[in-house]
Amino acid sequence: MTKSELISSIFDNKSYLCVGLDPDMGRLPKCLMDCEDPIFEFNRAIIEATKDYCIAYKPNLAFYEAHGAKGWESLEKTMQVIPKDKFTIADAKRGDIGNTSRLYAQTFFDQLNFDAVTVAPYMGEDSVKPFLSFNDKWVILLALTSNVGANDFQMLETKQGNYLYQQVLEKSQCWAGDDQIMYVVGANKPEALAAIREMVPNHFLLVPGVGAQGGDLREISLAALNKECGLLVNASRSIIYASSDTDFAAAAREEAKKLQVGMAEILQQIS
Repeated sequence: MTKSELISSIFDNKSYLCVGLDPDMGRLPKCLMDCEDPIFEFNRAIIEATKDYCIAYKPNLAFYEAHGAKGWESLEKTMQVIPKDKFTIADAKRGDIGNTSRLYAQTFFDQLNFDAVTVAPYMGEDSVKPFLSFNDKWVILLALTSNVGANDFQMLETKQGNYLYQQVLEKSQCWAGDDQIMYVVGANKPEALAAIREMVPNHFLLVPGVGAQGGDLREISLAALNKECGLLVNASRSIIYASSDTDFAAAAREEAKKLQVGMAEILQQIS
């Protein structure tokens, strides 16, 4: 999906919501446990329930890889039922030497046909470049994440006088443009979002952590929106686990709708 197509999708749907598909077998509704593939059936129901309110889906690969070949099968089937007009993100957090990265890129872009993949940038340019050689595909670089351990490295001061995450933002802009690179910024870092937006004024930011992790949609949006929106706000647990009973899909739909309504009001201010 190109940048212009993504922007059109956001304003056409009045939403910049990304739904995280993180199917934890220990939290799936009991009503699905007798299915041949509970993970896929759960995802299919969530997708059907939320597709009117989101513009993207983000499967977290760990929730599939943990089940071996069957988990990969669940992922492949999930990709087949996601509507073609939705932006898809492989939350894989890959990043390795060039040859290995090239094969990771082929996996997610050629085999599974994702639009984007999350990548750890800390092995440098040659570990990221292979992902950037695919037309109309995106790299989403980890910049400032929401976990406690982010302070261990991302907030270290560099000899250039900035923080390491800021060095990632600055350096990576030499690798590709805002039509190929996005950045992950945690929703619990609203104080940094405005400064990050100044550093990358035209890039999309993927912001996880709204909902279960306590991120405030309006606060995030006001800090980081640009004239093209420039945001994908991800919610996972607050939507997909809104209920653990037979009404799980309907509950997910309501949670997604609440976020979309809020997003529509915010988008109206910049349109």
